[in-house]
Amino acid sequence: MNPTWKRNLLTGVVLAGIVGLLFLFAAPQYRQGEPSPAGRTPKDFPFQINGHSTQLSDLRGKIVVLNFWATWCPPCVEETPSLNRLQQWLSSRGGIVLGISEDEEPAAYASFLTQHEVQFPTWRDPSLAVAKSYGTTVFPETYVIDQRGRIARKIIGPQAWDSPSLLVYFQSLLAPVK
Repeated sequence: MNPTWKRNLLTGVVLAGIVGLLFLFAAPQYRQGEPSPAGRTPKDFPFQINGHSTQLSDLRGKIVVLNFWATWCPPCVEETPSLNRLQQWLSSRGGIVLGISEDEEPAAYASFLTQHEVQFPTWRDPSLAVAKSYGTTVFPETYVIDQRGRIARKIIGPQAWDSPSLLVYFQSLLAPVK
């Protein structure tokens, strides 16, 4: 075998391996091997909305779209308008979008809420304690919690939350619990 050909083949294999690893770690699906949280009770946590203290478990009986986001996250910014529209759709049907911001800067958080006319309730958790308790490391990450207070689905990455297919999904969750 020609030494130049061997070297070119080895270089190609190494480069393909590097590209594969980069793709594996850059794609949101890199976590696809983790066990599904569906059916589990979500971790409860206290938060404040409009100056009122509450906790996640107080929302039992509603569909909750628990969205972890940050102002510095371009995909989070991208999905904000559709989360606003989903909040409008869900709130009239007994559901709620709850945003948990991971921003450290209160001014950046407040500015984002105003600039993007955020219509869903949000809470700022600069310590990342809630996100860490859920194992969230990629933003945005969303947990859909059903009326019984169980995780129905975990979604990693931005979505068109008001798309026809997701609205049909949410409508199926709103069916009476048997």
